Amino acid sequence: MKGSLDEKLKRDLKRLIVEECDITIDPAEIGDDDPLFGRDSRLGLDSIDALQISIAIQNKFNLSITDSKQMRKLMRSMNTFADFIQPE
Repeated sequence: MKGSLDEKLKRDLKRLIVEECDITIDPAEIGDDDPLFGRDSRLGLDSIDALQISIAIQNKFNLSITDSKQMRKLMRSMNTFADFIQPE
């Protein structure tokens, strides 16, 4: 199943982001198509957060993302991020 269709995966990713970046928001409040980075993002994630998330993803899913620009592209929204984690 493609990641953007897997509600459990997206819940887990939202929880991971909130915990790793020490954000005071309920993970359920993060919309699947909401921007995760940039000025339109409610989360206010920055490059340090991207690094923390990439390390957590590497540990949890054994996936490596070494380029911060690639990470931001993959994490445009929860749906794009989930599709990277679980392409099919």
